[in-house]
Amino acid sequence: MDGLAITGALFVLVVVTLSMGVKTVPQGYKHIVQRLGKYHRTLNPGLNFIIPYVDQVAYRLTTKDIVLDIPSQEVITEDNAVIIANAVAYINIVSPEKAVYGVENYTIAIQNLVQTALRSIVGEMSLDSALSSREQIKAKLKAGISDDISDWGITLKTVEIQDINPSPTMQSAMEEQAAAERQRRAAVTKAEGEKQAAILEAEGRLEASRRDAQAEVVLAKASGAAIELVSEAVKGDELPVLYLLGEKYADSLRQLSASDNAKTVVLPADLPQAVRAILNKG
Repeated sequence: MDGLAITGALFVLVVVTLSMGVKTVPQGYKHIVQRLGKYHRTLNPGLNFIIPYVDQVAYRLTTKDIVLDIPSQEVITEDNAVIIANAVAYINIVSPEKAVYGVENYTIAIQNLVQTALRSIVGEMSLDSALSSREQIKAKLKAGISDDISDWGITLKTVEIQDINPSPTMQSAMEEQAAAERQRRAAVTKAEGEKQAAILEAEGRLEASRRDAQAEVVLAKASGAAIELVSEAVKGDELPVLYLLGEKYADSLRQLSASDNAKTVVLPADLPQAVRAILNKG
């Protein structure tokens, strides 16, 4: 009975030992094997054999592209503006043994490296340039950290700037500045419009005055010409003059009598004498 138990135990031990020596690595992964605590070899995808109890799989790493989210951080530009920026990096592990033995935690290391490089790059740019130069920042980031992470057996595929925006305080100040600039432009436009309107109005008054003066000159010339014609026609005879003045005088009295305010109209008894009196008075 004891022999059967021992045999069974040995069989189980053999099966377990053999299973420990057979390792299957999935596609897209690589396993790091340590022998007695020291790096021994890297297992590729497929069926692999190791020495049980001596070798062990210490690390399992993916060979697929890894997406690393770079946390948001405040960055100060060259002109002392505060912006908030974050990014995302795409990496690929080409040498798993370097990635696990070259740095304590490659994920945290790359995140800190990108954040430090981003602060340095944006710190040399003005606010307007930083907000409008994502491709330039991206290129500088990739060039700046590719060599560093290559020592860890990692390739940087690309790095993208997700968000780069002014801080809430800076954004509020920019909005106030923009509002003030719009108000200033509106005031300038209004003042310019009022100025042009005043100029046009003054030019209109000047033109009207010129035309009135020209009209008065024309009327004066016409009156002078009429007086000359009348004088030429009369030639010292007062009868035509009395007739004309009498006609005007009678017409004025007729208009006066037709007025709503006129109550009583007194006509002179000797109209010619009245006209002569006006003429002599003139």
